[in-house]
Amino acid sequence: MTKQVDVAILGGGTGGYIAAIAASQAGKKVVVIEREKLGGTCLHRGCIPSKALLRSAELYRQAQNSSTFGIEIEGVKLNFERVQSRKQEVVEQLHRGVQFLMRKHHIEVIQGNGRVMGPSIFSPKSGSVAVECDNGEAVTLVPKQLIIATGSRPRALPGLQVDGTYVVTTDEALEWTALPRRVAIVGGGVIGMEWASMLVDFGVEVDVIEAASHIVPQEDEDTSHELERQLKKRGARIHTQAKIQPEEIHVDEAAGEVHLLVEVGGETSSIIADKLLVCIGRQANIENIGLENSGIESADGFIRVNEWMQTNESHIYAIGDVIGGLQLAHAASAEALAAVSHFNGQAAISLDYRRIPRCIYSMPEAASIGWTEKEARAAGMDIQVSKMPFQAIGKAIVHGETDGFVKVIADAKSNDLLGVHIVGPHATELIGEAAVAKWLDATPWEMGHVIHPHPSLSEIMGEAMLAMEGRSLSM
Repeated sequence: MTKQVDVAILGGGTGGYIAAIAASQAGKKVVVIEREKLGGTCLHRGCIPSKALLRSAELYRQAQNSSTFGIEIEGVKLNFERVQSRKQEVVEQLHRGVQFLMRKHHIEVIQGNGRVMGPSIFSPKSGSVAVECDNGEAVTLVPKQLIIATGSRPRALPGLQVDGTYVVTTDEALEWTALPRRVAIVGGGVIGMEWASMLVDFGVEVDVIEAASHIVPQEDEDTSHELERQLKKRGARIHTQAKIQPEEIHVDEAAGEVHLLVEVGGETSSIIADKLLVCIGRQANIENIGLENSGIESADGFIRVNEWMQTNESHIYAIGDVIGGLQLAHAASAEALAAVSHFNGQAAISLDYRRIPRCIYSMPEAASIGWTEKEARAAGMDIQVSKMPFQAIGKAIVHGETDGFVKVIADAKSNDLLGVHIVGPHATELIGEAAVAKWLDATPWEMGHVIHPHPSLSEIMGEAMLAMEGRSLSM
């Protein structure tokens, strides 16, 4: 069967379904091809389930420390089976929500595997999609525009076999029915830090092994140092500038252990864990989707696109993890809107990735937007830097969470806001104010004159901005 459509979207993850809704709202006939479940990695194997687990870990930690607030709780007990079932309930509720949105916007969803076709009897140019449906039928979609949104999967460590039991990725860890006693995490990036924080709160012994000189190496160094300090304080062991040899990792099934050697500064030590969790980034799903049948170019394992998300075949777009970049759900959504606006001929705004917030949902939370101090200095910018600690904020003291800071980076000549970096309570919510400031090109002086409610954690944003001119009222 052959179908003529306006827009075909290969992949129903966050970027894919947002693109579908936006195109449908513009009056387009849209079909989404999804081989698994709508919502993709973010909903089923990433953002949502991991944050549900982190929330349970947070409450468990707070319950254990409640006596600080005069609340005596005896016999606090972790029911991990219930933790996992709640996580699944959250996922299923949101999954139903995405399905409802598809119906509401009259978007057809085809369950199956889709492959891009080259020029054929169906179309003189590449971009048609051959779909092998789960029900055994075959459908050929002939769209005016095609959006590739096939997402990503956990990247494997070369030379190390993921067995799903002892050596695992986050895909398998999300389905653990019981908590291991000891976990070694290879990779100190965002995902590794969130899992380290969660597992420490659940009472698991954690070793983090990171090859760079500090954890979350893409973030501002002050953020990295503060996260490392606080994680170590809670019991995590963090090994930076660490080397491991995959061939020297040994699984002892009889003992139910993984043995690995870690080299730091020329000295080698042994780590024994029940699980080895590999968190070294994500790999784009570009295989087996028919790219070879088109002229679409890729580089370093990602599809190449221009500022409007077009591939080098102008009627074919790509968005989300499959193009690399920030590989964040909200970045994929923004890319989706940019692509749809472009092929609809609307006044599209090209994406500035330095206006997209980056968040780490660990304890403490961390969030950032724009330039790091090191990046700005390396680019030869003349900058000003201010830093405001949470311990100067009344609401943080009330909450009992005074560690951390807000750091502001501005251009010394123009006073343009270059970057904001937050470590501390509700950092992933507070960064929204900085995102608005970046979008509106607000200066620290302007942001410092915003009236914040008192007492509130948001006061720290104004104080950090005022501190740029030495006018903070809290320090």
